[in-house]
Amino acid sequence: MTGGAGFIGSHVADALIARGHDVAILDDLSGGFPENVPAAAAFVRGSVADHALVDRLFAQRRFEHVYHLAAYAAEGLSPFIKRFNYTNNVIGSVNLLNASINTGVKTFVFTSSIAVYGEATPPMTEDQAPVPVDSYGIAKYAVEMELRGCRELFGLNSVVFRPHNVYGPRQNIGDRYRNVVGIFMNQILQGQPMTIFGDGTQTRAFSYIDDVAPLIADAIETPAAWNQTFNVGADQPYSLLALATAVASAMGVPPAIQHLDARHEVQHAHSSHEQARAVFGARPSTSLADGLARMAAWVRTHGARTSVPFEGIEITKNLPAAWQVR
Repeated sequence: MTGGAGFIGSHVADALIARGHDVAILDDLSGGFPENVPAAAAFVRGSVADHALVDRLFAQRRFEHVYHLAAYAAEGLSPFIKRFNYTNNVIGSVNLLNASINTGVKTFVFTSSIAVYGEATPPMTEDQAPVPVDSYGIAKYAVEMELRGCRELFGLNSVVFRPHNVYGPRQNIGDRYRNVVGIFMNQILQGQPMTIFGDGTQTRAFSYIDDVAPLIADAIETPAAWNQTFNVGADQPYSLLALATAVASAMGVPPAIQHLDARHEVQHAHSSHEQARAVFGARPSTSLADGLARMAAWVRTHGARTSVPFEGIEITKNLPAAWQVR
């Protein structure tokens, strides 16, 4: 597994271990933390962009299945860090695909993103043609297309998941560029207002981690899922203004909001999950209030994290003022 020290990856690793699988994790800790790695997992620190390391690891371990969750998933920042984005999210994925094919991996499970749909009319469905509008979504869709090619030419089975706006314990709340729930909670812990780009009428469906990770973990044991693509996450969209109010309530404070200049982003994004239900079965869904309460309890225990600016911005033209290094 890649990205197993990160947020979604560590929860998927837990679920795989609970199902009796032996798990090895490759993670460079650029967005994850050592304490997220399950004690029962073997851990190798390194980057998917290091093809020599990837080749060596696959040759030594001879993995049956690969879960690829390593990515820098800052969708809004990605157009300004194109080289970094494509190196980590495309070239890193290609390194894993090469090694998987060369060592006879049975199944490659890939976490893509709702970002591949771009500005499609919600609810997005898997049969809609992806038209991503940012570099992160383009990278994810490129890997999806590579997986289709690898199936046709090399017989590599794969399962693609497109999660969206996942939140919960272990999220890196110190990342100022992604994961709005974590950003809001971190700001509240520091006595700051919650910042929203634009008027806050943008809508998203916020997905609690326990509704996402177990389903992803089940992919390798669900043959009907192989070589299929699934949206995964919550059904009910909320505006960012409504989310801010709900986060403040979960944190036990009155809502304080600061509006920033609008940035380029998709206005409305949520997806249908009928295909996932048809293959994996109906599952309980965590309400936004319950999920936020659980995450708030974890956040209060762990405290605020320092938000560090991204080093290595490649394009500064039209970079939102809030992201500019001063």
